[in-house]
Amino acid sequence: MMGTREDIEAGFDEPGVPVWAVFGDLMAGLLGAFVLILVCALGMQLELASKLETEVKQRQAEAKRLQTLEQALAAPLAAGRVTLTNGRIGISGSVLFAFNSAELQPEGKQLLKSLAAPLATYLKSRDEILMVSGFTDDRQMRDNARQFADNWELSAQRALTVTRSLIEAGVPSSAIFAAAFGSEQPVASNADADGRSKNRRVEMAPAPRPSSSSSASAKPRD
Repeated sequence: MMGTREDIEAGFDEPGVPVWAVFGDLMAGLLGAFVLILVCALGMQLELASKLETEVKQRQAEAKRLQTLEQALAAPLAAGRVTLTNGRIGISGSVLFAFNSAELQPEGKQLLKSLAAPLATYLKSRDEILMVSGFTDDRQMRDNARQFADNWELSAQRALTVTRSLIEAGVPSSAIFAAAFGSEQPVASNADADGRSKNRRVEMAPAPRPSSSSSASAKPRD
């Protein structure tokens, strides 16, 4: 049989029923959970703030790098002899080479000679290395270019020619290397002559120098 209301209230008043102790434990648990959530939230905010700060510093460093490069190439940029897009220095293939040729034209030699000193100074000041990349359009080799097996070989030879010319003009050989892309990565359509002319180009891009530890790990073991 259930007790009356008076009996129930009287039972809570008995010393053997720790109502406030249970209530205190409950509040302590809730407070602990709240503190834990607060600590986690603060930790996430600190981590986000740190990431944002790192990203801002990286963007500022990149902006400063591009500004330094632009200042180093101020003269050829002002003359319209080269372009600078996202840190990549572009030179039209027609300025450097005759069609389907990997031999530098006189204008190309003079241009590269004028670029060597500012590039060498820039690379030394930032301890960076210069990648020289050769590109072609997508047309196949013709009879007057049979010395090249394909566009890959033509772009590779042009990149090597530019690289060697810059080294002769004063860029340290340890601060430059060549790469070939053939007809890959076009900047315009190959459907018309103007687009193909834009795709026949040489680009130069400064990049961080590989660390000595990376170089050592890349060497084959005995």
